[in-house]
Amino acid sequence: MTNNWVDIKNANVVLIMGGNPAEAHPVGFKWVMEAKTRNAAQVMVVDPRFNRSAAVADFYAPIRAGSDAAFMLGVINYLLTHDKIQHEYVKAYTNAALIVREDFQFHEGLFSGYDTATRSYNTTSWDYERDEQGFAKQDPTFQHPRCVLNLLRNYTSRYTPELVSQITGTPEKDFLHVCETLASTSVPDRTSTFLFALGWTHHTNGSQIIRAASMVQMLLGNVGMPGGGLNALRGHSNIQGYTDLGLLSTRLPGYMNLPKDSQQTLDAYLQAVTPKADEPKEVNYWHNAPKFFVSLMKTLWGNHATDSNNWGYDWLPKWDRSYDMLAYFERMQQGKVNGYIAQGFNPLAAMPDKNRMRDGLAKLRFLVTIDPLDTETSNFWQNEGVYNDVRPEDIQTEVFRLPSSCFAEENGSVVNSARWLQWHYAGTQPPGEAWNDGRILGTIFTKLRDLYAKEGGVCPEPVLNMQWNYQDPEDPMPEEVAKEANGYALADIQDATGKVVARKGELLPDFSVLKDDGTTASYCWVFAGSWTEAGNQMARRDNTDTGLGNTPGWAWAWPANRRLLYNRASLDPQGRPWDPRRKIIEWNGQRWGGADVPDYPLTSPPGSGVGPFIMQSEGVSRLFAGASLVDGPFPEHYEPTESPVLAPALGSKVRHNPVARQFADEIPRMGNPSEFPYVATTYSITELFRHWTKHSHLNAIMQPEQFVEIGERLAGKLGVSAGDTVRVSSRRGYIEAKAVVTKRLKRLNVMGQEVDQVGVPCHWGFKGATRKGFLANTLTPAMGDANSQTPEFKAFLVNVEKV
Repeated sequence: MTNNWVDIKNANVVLIMGGNPAEAHPVGFKWVMEAKTRNAAQVMVVDPRFNRSAAVADFYAPIRAGSDAAFMLGVINYLLTHDKIQHEYVKAYTNAALIVREDFQFHEGLFSGYDTATRSYNTTSWDYERDEQGFAKQDPTFQHPRCVLNLLRNYTSRYTPELVSQITGTPEKDFLHVCETLASTSVPDRTSTFLFALGWTHHTNGSQIIRAASMVQMLLGNVGMPGGGLNALRGHSNIQGYTDLGLLSTRLPGYMNLPKDSQQTLDAYLQAVTPKADEPKEVNYWHNAPKFFVSLMKTLWGNHATDSNNWGYDWLPKWDRSYDMLAYFERMQQGKVNGYIAQGFNPLAAMPDKNRMRDGLAKLRFLVTIDPLDTETSNFWQNEGVYNDVRPEDIQTEVFRLPSSCFAEENGSVVNSARWLQWHYAGTQPPGEAWNDGRILGTIFTKLRDLYAKEGGVCPEPVLNMQWNYQDPEDPMPEEVAKEANGYALADIQDATGKVVARKGELLPDFSVLKDDGTTASYCWVFAGSWTEAGNQMARRDNTDTGLGNTPGWAWAWPANRRLLYNRASLDPQGRPWDPRRKIIEWNGQRWGGADVPDYPLTSPPGSGVGPFIMQSEGVSRLFAGASLVDGPFPEHYEPTESPVLAPALGSKVRHNPVARQFADEIPRMGNPSEFPYVATTYSITELFRHWTKHSHLNAIMQPEQFVEIGERLAGKLGVSAGDTVRVSSRRGYIEAKAVVTKRLKRLNVMGQEVDQVGVPCHWGFKGATRKGFLANTLTPAMGDANSQTPEFKAFLVNVEKV
């Protein structure tokens, strides 16, 4: 989330696409309704279903699942064609004027550098043309044919309203209404905000859908503005926090990269992760990466991490291949994995192609589940008839169930969508034999370390040298871990003026004092400042409004308690607010201040030439992404892996994302429209949150039985009435559920053919208080996004039959 939940109330236009906050985030949705009453905001919903958000919106447009990138690229084309961009913002705060290399090309669905054999790109040509000093050349007049703005104009010219309507199934008049309404916010005194969730991420080009949306907001001048931005609606209580702490297999805490196998020395790694500025005046904050990294290493290995051993760099894993969920379960399926620990994760219900996932679990020697609930994963070996048809005697996997506490039974912090770290306290003790996760993991670690100390083993140093200075090593307290995430001074720390800002042994005040000389330790640099010598900042509950809904005394937001990212972009280069009613920061003659913490060097005056996007090497936002995404510097519409459209819509030879995550043995499990003619998409409902609240009897009473949604016209064609049982099948398996016949799903005209869509809620299974049901992911393909490897849950092919 670039902004925050409360800030939504400052918007003039709210576009909800790829999410359904009225149903999935009903408390946060309050701020959308406040925008309507406060600003007469126009709320628009673009979704395959007329959902609960659409029911209270001002406008709804249907769309074919999996065509969102085409929709957004069409909006970009509209803005450029009709000159509805905020020119000053685009010129000053984006890379529109920078000139791209002459050998960069795009032809028939492929960017320059594509290697068919490896299904990957050589991204050398995806760069700027540079001068003798290595800085990017630019043309502020936008006359150069290869400046980013002109490349983008030519690139998106294919996405005409007519073609977008054909690809997406959205009626052209509806698409144009969305374009016109968004275009109204290209003026300085109006903003739009975009709200999205899994409906955008769960595609083989999900990252590029979000990229395209961010480009729309850049052209409109809405990034960094109160009431603007691109706001990801996170799911359960700590999805954001786990991401901050390095949940992805190739990430470290604080969004640093895990070293690659090719980076065997610390110098090689730091050179790769410490960018150089693309502009002479730019301040690229990632030049502090060595400080963040060394402080992390001092937290991990304490006194064992020294300058002489490169801070323990050799003990850190180096990744030689992908270890994301899809890749790991592929190896499991091949019998290459001995054991698996599922902590707070129900992969049998959450991973795609459930039957294949189950077969992979059956090839393990052991499986450990750490969960407060009795999950389908921990019972994958049980025969549940049609819901999980297995022979237990054929499965030799030994399953260890470790019952854990839930968030309401322990102290700790959760990070919400707005990046707010909020401390909570245990409401009760966990029941029975349940332990909190810290105790479980602490006990496992200490027992393993004892075994390494006694018996040795391959490369024991990372385990034996790990710093584990907790009062009870087998049960680290959340308060101890939170302070460790913030970080400590390991010596007296001075600022640039020589003033001591942290004494040895004290908690660090913020990340600006981190050092790369071993005198500071911080597990997650973006959390530095969350628990200081002044106390637990996450536990604060002062809701004083300092302006535009900012409440800096309520909890603590990373980074640096900043509530609105890129807020320097809310002012013009001279420091004047684009909209005086939306002034969030200001220059007082000596430094920046205001209602929010400035996202800018505090003493760089207006007109200094330092760009507001200080985490980018260019200092500006990127309409041209360079090599930061592996499937192209511009977004492109590619059909989902399973698509009802057989002919490429854009006259291209390439139908699908050419670098999407796919496995050879999964390709035969892909369906075609002759057998599976309907487009299905998964979604969530309020009463059964993911696979959690189906274990609650009250929730089960509200939504007791599995259902799927089908449109009236499809129901008529199939002879299905409301309440009939239908079988929904894909190439990978089938589910059976009650039919909800609805007006909410319209038949769409896509590339000259009629396309029906089916809505599949993703909550039921063979465990819980609800009636037993099928796991919805039985139907979904194990293909993934090219960048994040997120599975494609939101667009796949099925057949529907009356049972």
